[in-house]
Amino acid sequence: MSPMSDSKPKRPQSRRPSTPRIALDALMEDSAANPIKRALWLEDLDLRLRPYLPPSLAAHARLANFERGRLVYVVDAPVWRAKLRLAAPEMLDAARSVGLKAAELVVKTTIPQPAAAPVRQAKPLSAATQEALRAALDSLRDPDETKGRGDAN
Repeated sequence: MSPMSDSKPKRPQSRRPSTPRIALDALMEDSAANPIKRALWLEDLDLRLRPYLPPSLAAHARLANFERGRLVYVVDAPVWRAKLRLAAPEMLDAARSVGLKAAELVVKTTIPQPAAAPVRQAKPLSAATQEALRAALDSLRDPDETKGRGDAN
């Protein structure tokens, strides 16, 4: 090596990785990812606690939150709310077995959404109906207005 080559400062390489990052990984690095991380954690927790639900109830209940020792479940009908409240001691034990400091089970019922009314297609008016409607509209008009248009009325 020549003395000149040793005196040349080395620049740190700041190359970007050549492989594209997965969009979710990029999003998770941002500070705005906290709600997303929490949602994923709650989904994972729901999947871990689901086997402890009574089989008839599992399709009707979903873990909505865990905060300050409270497990919050959402069910789709009052009957399932009652059944889950009866299973509260077992669910709290299950939550403790996966490492949560669960002290209370809260069950909320979703409000059923009314079915959308079907959209009815308007039937075309018959010729007689159209004529009667036209006559009714003409009777409401000012006579001076109809004269200006050249109507015979």
